[in-house]
Amino acid sequence: MDPHFVDLNSAYDFEKIKKRLAKKLDAHRYEHSIGVAYTAAALAMAHDEDMIKAYTAGLLHDCAKCLDEEERERACRKYKVELTEMEKEFPFLIHSKLGAVLAKEKYGIEDPEILSSIRYHTTGKPEMTKLEAIIFSADFIEPNRKPLQCLPPIRKIIYTDLDKAVYLILKQTLIHLEHKGQPVDENSQLAIEYYKRFA
Repeated sequence: MDPHFVDLNSAYDFEKIKKRLAKKLDAHRYEHSIGVAYTAAALAMAHDEDMIKAYTAGLLHDCAKCLDEEERERACRKYKVELTEMEKEFPFLIHSKLGAVLAKEKYGIEDPEILSSIRYHTTGKPEMTKLEAIIFSADFIEPNRKPLQCLPPIRKIIYTDLDKAVYLILKQTLIHLEHKGQPVDENSQLAIEYYKRFA
């Protein structure tokens, strides 16, 4: 067998995971998750990262996204997920942290790199691992995303300069949050301070 061939079915039962996700997520979120998985795998190929880990993290990154308020609160209590004051005020941030927990508890993912990539895919953080940066970026650029003026230049450079792409994504995210009048998560603030050196 070709040593460069990667069988995406060799590590996890992806068909089973996808069937479960399709039941848990709405159609739009499910298609987004598939898009992130394949985009992450492509980025992993370009940046010499593990394709299976990237595909798995991309597939599961939003596994907690479509929980309603009651389900989310119940899951956080059950798995003792500690929330920051900002997460309590802006619950949309919770799905990343809770998603990492559910990926482990409900989908059997034990790999700490995959779980950390899910945990920080929304906010980012300083000095992300390559896999964390790939999932953070794939979530932003995958083909199903609403067209934005910033996307073409980011997509153009991301396969050759991942750090610069991360900076541009963080910058765009902060502009978006400012426009909506929402505060910036501490991890995102620290991340953009770190990644601006790659601008």
